[in-house]
Amino acid sequence: MSNSRLVYSTETGRMCPDCGKPKAKCSCKKKKKGKETPQPFPQDGVVRIRREVKGRKGKTAIAIFGLPLEGSDLKDFAKFLKQKCGSGGSVKDGVIIIQGDHREAAAEAIKEKGYKVKLAGG
Repeated sequence: MSNSRLVYSTETGRMCPDCGKPKAKCSCKKKKKGKETPQPFPQDGVVRIRREVKGRKGKTAIAIFGLPLEGSDLKDFAKFLKQKCGSGGSVKDGVIIIQGDHREAAAEAIKEKGYKVKLAGG
C-alpha cells in the first residue's frame, strides 16, 4: 500500500498529486504560477509571415508574428497593414491575422517600416 495515494475525498474534493493536500489548500500550485510560459514564436527580431488555412473552414489567411509591438501600437500597425492589403483582419495574442493570401503585399509594407521580414511556411 506504500504506492497508493488519495486522489479524491468526499469531504474535501480533489487532492493535489504533489503535496497530498486538498486542491483548494494546495501550496504547490502557487509555486507553479511563477513559471514562465514559453513564447509560441521566436523573439529574434525577424517578422514572420505565415499562410494559414487550418481551422478557418478552408479560407486562407496570413498570420504576422514576431513584431516588437504591443497594445495600441500593434493595433495601429495592423490597421496600416489591412489598408495596404485591402482586406480585413484582427489582432489576437500578439499576432496580426489578415484575411486572404497577401504575403507579398504585407512583406513590402513591413519592409517599408524598417523591419526584417521572412516568409514562413507554404
